[in-house]
Amino acid sequence: MPKIKTHSGAKKRFKLTKTGKVKRAHAFKSHILNKKTTKRKRNLRKTVIADVTNTATVKRLIPYK
Repeated sequence: MPKIKTHSGAKKRFKLTKTGKVKRAHAFKSHILNKKTTKRKRNLRKTVIADVTNTATVKRLIPYK
């Protein structure tokens, strides 16, 4: 059985937790930050667990993580 290539974009964006859940960062934190409140920007720094509907797809993209 040949090895599966890891998706280069996905390996930079997603991590797996010990229990197999997919961790991701929030979007909308790169630019145009003036109009966003400090509280909103602070909350965008935190990581979140990816939705269950996307988990299988992401795991297929990062098979060896």
